[in-house]
Amino acid sequence: MFDLARAGATEELAGYVDAGVPVNLTNDKGDSLLILAAYHDHPATVTALLDRGAEADRANDRGQTALAAAVFRQSPASVGALLSAGASPGAGGPSALDTARFFDLPEMLRLLEAAR
Repeated sequence: MFDLARAGATEELAGYVDAGVPVNLTNDKGDSLLILAAYHDHPATVTALLDRGAEADRANDRGQTALAAAVFRQSPASVGALLSAGASPGAGGPSALDTARFFDLPEMLRLLEAAR
């Protein structure tokens, strides 16, 4: 499942989730399918998982969220989908806001601040 999220195999992954795989499944590092899809810049997969009830603010064992991952990857589509699903720019540590500031990502910072 985790490889499907990393690869952006949206239809296949969604099919497994629809068949009963937990949408909030995590690996040994606490990375959820949503975090992996966001980190590997697959907005369609991010949206499909959110549509199936993935927790938008769920953090991994290091405190990272899907929104922070999407910001790091500079993916406006994934950031927008996560914000629309209720992801908080201040959740996690470092938060998406902290990530945008640390890596000097003004476009991402604008998206996040507009959502506050």
